[in-house]
Amino acid sequence: MIRRIAEIIRRPVARFVGDRRGVSAVEFALISPLMIGLYLGGVEISQGIGVDRKVTLTAGAIANLSAQTTTIASSDMTNIMNAATAIMAPYSTSPLKITVSCLNIDANKAVKVKWSATQGGTARSAGSSVSIPSALVVANSQLLFSEVSYTYRPTIGYVITGTLNLSDTMYMSPRISAPTYGATTCT
Repeated sequence: MIRRIAEIIRRPVARFVGDRRGVSAVEFALISPLMIGLYLGGVEISQGIGVDRKVTLTAGAIANLSAQTTTIASSDMTNIMNAATAIMAPYSTSPLKITVSCLNIDANKAVKVKWSATQGGTARSAGSSVSIPSALVVANSQLLFSEVSYTYRPTIGYVITGTLNLSDTMYMSPRISAPTYGATTCT
């Protein structure tokens, strides 16, 4: 009787042990969370790198556009700022802060702000001191200084959590002469 029961139990167990039909489904169930995590992490990191690159391009473009002219009217500054927001496409421009300032370096190598304009940020006060790299401090010269910052919040938030504050600055010498903005000259 016990032999008969053992044989009845052994046959289904032997069939179950020898069955390979569900192996790929089990392997997929074990590996899929890891693969989905890698995919989402790759998307988040690549978007963050893309936004950081756009911030750098925007800082360069703002300084470059401001350095190309001798007089910047209010409408010109609006166009320069709008060009910067176009560079950030396809990313949202609501967390974007842009400031462009004209710095005057006097004979004593003191760096002072002559004028400043901003979009979404805080303009620098005229006459305030600015610390810049010593290699750029040339007596009796002017520089255009652009500052761009972006508060990046990942879409998914799986790998990168919270917010990242991305920023870049750019210094550029005026092409022709230091630009006048409004009624304020940079010299």
